Amino acid sequence: MKKDKYVFTISGKDVIRTKDRDNGGVGVPSTVLEPPNVYKSRWRSIRVMYLTMFLSSVSFSICMSSIWPYLKLLDRSATADLLGWVVASYSLGQLVASPLFGAVANKFGRSREPLVVSIIINIAANLLYAYLEDIKSYHVFFLILARSLIGFGAGNVAVVRSYVSGATTIKERTSAMANMSACQAIGFIIGPGIQIAMVPIGYPGAVHMTGLHIDLYTSPAFLSAFVGVINIILLFVVFREHRVLDDEDCNFSIQSDSGPSIPDYKPDYIAVISTIVIFFVVLFVFAVFETIGTPLTMDMYAWTRSQATLYNGIILATGGIIAIVSFVIIKIISKKVNERYILLGGFLLCFLGFIVYLPWGNEFPAAQMQDYEHDHAAKIHNTTMLPFSQPALPDFHNETTTPRNNGTGKEDEPTGCPDSYAWCAFTPVVRLWQFLLGTFLICVGYPTCNVMSYTLFSKILGPKPQGTWMGWLTASGSLARTIGPIFVSQVYNSYGPRVTFISMSGVVLFTIGGFCGIYRKLVPFKFIDDGE
Repeated sequence: MKKDKYVFTISGKDVIRTKDRDNGGVGVPSTVLEPPNVYKSRWRSIRVMYLTMFLSSVSFSICMSSIWPYLKLLDRSATADLLGWVVASYSLGQLVASPLFGAVANKFGRSREPLVVSIIINIAANLLYAYLEDIKSYHVFFLILARSLIGFGAGNVAVVRSYVSGATTIKERTSAMANMSACQAIGFIIGPGIQIAMVPIGYPGAVHMTGLHIDLYTSPAFLSAFVGVINIILLFVVFREHRVLDDEDCNFSIQSDSGPSIPDYKPDYIAVISTIVIFFVVLFVFAVFETIGTPLTMDMYAWTRSQATLYNGIILATGGIIAIVSFVIIKIISKKVNERYILLGGFLLCFLGFIVYLPWGNEFPAAQMQDYEHDHAAKIHNTTMLPFSQPALPDFHNETTTPRNNGTGKEDEPTGCPDSYAWCAFTPVVRLWQFLLGTFLICVGYPTCNVMSYTLFSKILGPKPQGTWMGWLTASGSLARTIGPIFVSQVYNSYGPRVTFISMSGVVLFTIGGFCGIYRKLVPFKFIDDGE
């Protein structure tokens, strides 16, 4: 007997059966599958998740370019190593929170509550960040605490991904995941832009009194808190809990008198863990890429701090636009090309990007010693690269040279490859066209790998709630973004770009080999229906 489609409610959720044996379509906005009002409500809720992902991304990037001067304002004795802990604290907070929020969402079968709690934590952390000047002591401790809690609040991306996975059909999911990744990429681009727009506020800013400081350092935090409030309002007013329990791509035809039910099952754990490792490598590649840009260009092309800030900002913004275009293209080609092939193609592009980065030829970078008189030698020897540098933090990295002398002018700024790096004497320069071409390849390859890895992950897990596993996936990415900058700074400082890019090429090539080994296991979960 053929069953008609139906929509019913379990524990306040609209649960949509998307398989109709007479009509068979999936993911179509038609009353054949689900009433128009339910379809619209479901996609409004998914778009609220897009916004939540976007705001989470903005909350990470909006303060990044001003963290170093803000720390120096709070503690003039702060060092670059200390700054590294401030930067890493965000990823560490997210690392801890992602599995926790995912598990809570799974246990209670709801997404709204953990999302609201995480955003409240994010709002409180941003307010703490903005009021650090009024704290009498332990400024650095509270700054690290604030950034850790902001990262902890950002652990809600596990819940976001889990919800979108559960509220979309298999055919809708790749497109939805691509949209979510695009929102995340746009957030990374817009965040620093908002910070730049607030620079005219200056310091001490428009309001500077006991209990309230509105300046270029605190304004981004206040704005993040404000949009967090808007996000909470949308979660209560617009967001609804929806789950798609059944779809023909899963071959899921198990039913009960009350509607479709999910039998107990176990996903392919080899495929699940392998995908988590793949996602770790994807984020590791991104962490190395985002870290290497500023120090590499300053050493190779003798760019000043201001030039590196401007040019790398332009390069990163362009890379973000390329990534967004890539997401759009992925949505189109994923309908015709196997997702595993697309993921493999993304890794190949990343591999080629690091190969293109490799220095070769007989031209060497300009040494800082050539630009200074003998009495500047001590200053040059003190010029070191920041262990936790990131291109989103131009001032962060650029301040790790010798202390500023505001009265000496631009000519006192060391440029070129520091003579404290022994590799400067024998490592050829990475030509600018190489850097730009390699960056282009990675800016296409990274988003491709990113969206395909967690799209495949959600399909491998099957129709059960995915909050816990999505939490572990997000945690693996946070761990990669914590380890990546440490790895690349140590290798780059000690051995230079050649060893750095060879090692990264090896990591990607090894991952490609492992991917080919488990290729057949990376398929969507399917129930075997013995009744047909």
